[in-house]
Amino acid sequence: MPATELVPARAGVVDQLLAQAYELTLQNLTDPPALVAVGGYGRSELHPGSDIDLLILLPECPDGEVRRAVEHFVTFLWDVGLEVGHSVRTVQDCVQEAERDITIATNLMEARLLGGPAELFAQMRASIGPDRIWPSKAFFAAKLAEQQARHRKFNDTAYNLEPNIKEGPGGLRDIQMVGWVAKRHFGARTLHDLVAQGFLTEAEHSALMEGQAFLWQIRFGLHMLAGRREDRLLFDHQRTLAQLFGYRDDAARLAVEHFMKRYYRTIGQLSRLNELLLQLFREEILYADAPGNPVPINNRFQSRRGFLEARDERIFRRYPFALLEVFLLMAQHPELQGVRANTIRLMRDHRHLIDERFRNDLRCRSLFMEIIRQPHGVTHELRRMHRYGILAAYLPTFGRIVGQMQHDLFHVYTVDEHTLFVIRNLRRLTVPEHRHEFPRLSAIMLRIPKPELLYLAALFHDIAKGRGGDHSTLGAVDAEAFCTDHGLSLYDTRLVVWLVRNHLVLSSTAQRKDIRDPDVINGFAAQMGDQTHLDYLYLLTVADIRATSPSLWNAWKDALLLELYEATKRALRRGLENPLAQSEAIRETRAEARAQLERDEVDLARVDQLWTRLEDEYFLRYAVDEVVWHAHGILAPGMHLPLVLIRRESQRGGTEIFIYTRAHDHLFALTTAVLERMGLTVVDARIMPSRDGYTLDTFIVLEESGAPINNVYRLHEITRNLEDALSHPAARRPARIDRRVSRQLKHFPTPTEVHFRQDARGQYTVMEVITSDRPGLLAHIARALLACGVRLQNAKIATFGERAEDIFFITDRDNRPLLQETTLGALRETVRQALDGSESPVPTFPATAPAPTTPEGRA
Repeated sequence: MPATELVPARAGVVDQLLAQAYELTLQNLTDPPALVAVGGYGRSELHPGSDIDLLILLPECPDGEVRRAVEHFVTFLWDVGLEVGHSVRTVQDCVQEAERDITIATNLMEARLLGGPAELFAQMRASIGPDRIWPSKAFFAAKLAEQQARHRKFNDTAYNLEPNIKEGPGGLRDIQMVGWVAKRHFGARTLHDLVAQGFLTEAEHSALMEGQAFLWQIRFGLHMLAGRREDRLLFDHQRTLAQLFGYRDDAARLAVEHFMKRYYRTIGQLSRLNELLLQLFREEILYADAPGNPVPINNRFQSRRGFLEARDERIFRRYPFALLEVFLLMAQHPELQGVRANTIRLMRDHRHLIDERFRNDLRCRSLFMEIIRQPHGVTHELRRMHRYGILAAYLPTFGRIVGQMQHDLFHVYTVDEHTLFVIRNLRRLTVPEHRHEFPRLSAIMLRIPKPELLYLAALFHDIAKGRGGDHSTLGAVDAEAFCTDHGLSLYDTRLVVWLVRNHLVLSSTAQRKDIRDPDVINGFAAQMGDQTHLDYLYLLTVADIRATSPSLWNAWKDALLLELYEATKRALRRGLENPLAQSEAIRETRAEARAQLERDEVDLARVDQLWTRLEDEYFLRYAVDEVVWHAHGILAPGMHLPLVLIRRESQRGGTEIFIYTRAHDHLFALTTAVLERMGLTVVDARIMPSRDGYTLDTFIVLEESGAPINNVYRLHEITRNLEDALSHPAARRPARIDRRVSRQLKHFPTPTEVHFRQDARGQYTVMEVITSDRPGLLAHIARALLACGVRLQNAKIATFGERAEDIFFITDRDNRPLLQETTLGALRETVRQALDGSESPVPTFPATAPAPTTPEGRA
């Protein structure tokens, strides 16, 4: 049975129960109260977990008998298991509360008499009418502001991973909003009454009802599955609902992705209808008294009451290109508040005119490019084009990604919504009042020659998602066809195509390769070719990451991408034919660090003595400021091991922890266990053994929120816990991590994959681990490495939603790469068992001799 029958049927059953309860407890009173259904129950809508909202409407001077009877009535309802939300008020109380709170006024508008004196109920209804409180104009303005505030809580988008089907944009509350205004101002009993009054067409009313029926079906199912009220479409229920509603996996998509695509398309349509109706109401209610004389803009459009309007109902039939001209005029006339509702409807009714002939029309192509090139309003107008269905009609490839969700934790928005967020992020860099947010990026944005090429690359970068194959390659083909058709030069076309094809390269290089290695930088610079390509790609990459998830961007990612950008910029200035050699990079780092230490009056003889114990690679993998910081700590008077230094916020964007101590095979396991037990996220790790049995280890950590550590007491606690754990490492075992996996992560298990390759210079074996992210992941991997006698030299930590893709540079105990297939196979199995098995391996620690006293301090 559909929810459209079940919801009112449940309300009807409860009506009968309440009527009988009323007869038993209240009806025989001398001056009985009225029993009134309010809110959703007042509309005869009752989902399984919804509250039964009741108003017990008292006579003006209730006596003690009435009050006792009311208490008995409410207690009886709870005793029989009804989830009742009730209020007990007189008519005057209702008026006072409704005047003060529009939510109460709205609930009372939905009132329905269940039992008791009809005269008392009628008195209450009359007392809260628009001629008494909340006149139509004030009511509409308040409800409009309420909806806008509600939408802002969801970032003005309903395209979230776990949307709220009631409160989110396009949800049930938006439909109710239309109903409330219709009742308050137009006296409508149902939404269909708006058809007779000319605010809705029959087709629009049908779409509204079909959308509500679909959302009711989901909400009913959610309440049944959760066993309580639940309006969030959580991962816990998405797959189950998809199966119950008959969706099935196919070669292209999962069943849940088919289900969610229908959901997102439904709320998109409901959002458009909500906007159309509210615009009509705005004109009818708020601007009814405003001067209505039209002001011509051109031969096809005019402004009326501050809104763009077609001058003739036949405009789009006679001039189809005007379907795009609307958005250009809106961008060119920022004084316009919007498009009139009648014109929006005309556009919707004429979208069928956007066919191949339309797309091949030079006027249409020119108009689209003019919109993209506008100095103001590009984001607003692309979003408006999207809402009205014009963008998907003009770019059918874009239409294929509308409402398409990728069922993972990394991509928070649908592909179409993410794309528009990327363009918004880029446009924001051009706005002077937002320049303080990313000053460096804004400066780069201002100097690129053609920003529109960046917007086109953003528009096409994910347009091939969901087709199968490499979306970057497929999207580049689409971008090339578009640029060619729209008259871009060969150079501009190649740049857009290159950006689409390579839009993941910068972030992938930063997160998966050692960007302190000159060879990596030289190779990446050759891939960029010149500063222009680097600038465009850097801007696109940052905008893309920031548009993927509100929580994904943090100071560490900012610093990581900037480090790669600046290093590549230097390489390009130097010239691709003259790459920086490793030996030169080492000399530069040593010279700059030595000069700084000399200025700091550090004994250079002791510095030289320390540096002779370090491998040349140390000066490749650490920046000058880090080398200086390390030397100050190691050479400090009274230094004792283990030495733990912490910088609250380093140039690398996170909190930097440096550890100097005697090398032990299980130091990494102990360290990561301590950090992860403290709820810290390790985003980078560098392990640097010295020539004489010591190790210099660095960890970049963030709080779970993605922020560096700012609490000084927490910094002291980290230092103390690390010193305690590392003081006697041979006597300790890495503690198990007992933090729970989050609810969301449980729904996205990723089978563990372990891959090996040798690095380009043959120094290390590179182990890539792809698995589910979870608390204690690094500690588990560290225990596995320890169990196999493997030494970690470096690590690159990358997490993409629920999926961790971590890279470890490893050797055997003698610092040689692992070459034997049997050794690699055993390591692979141990790591898999550690991550997917029931128990992690428990290593046996070898006996360790006491650490010797060093020239720099006591061991």
